[in-house]
Amino acid sequence: MNRKLLEILACPIDKHHPLELFENKSDSEKITEGSLYCEKCSRFFPIIDEIPIMLPDELRDKKQDIEFLKRNTKELPEKIITKALPWHL
Repeated sequence: MNRKLLEILACPIDKHHPLELFENKSDSEKITEGSLYCEKCSRFFPIIDEIPIMLPDELRDKKQDIEFLKRNTKELPEKIITKALPWHL
């Protein structure tokens, strides 16, 4: 995901902007892996292979999201791992 996208991305649920970014793998221009977090509705959106997965709850892949959380337990903050919506560990 190009860092410039942060300036325009908003939560698809409540349109909150800006989203909080947590980077796992990145360089100066792009984020390869990480998470976006909406402070208003407490939802997280994973960034996997440079792609932010910003779908409404009913279209999200629960298995993929849970695997992402398990894989990144040490890199992500507790509010995402244990409390974020639509699911958490």
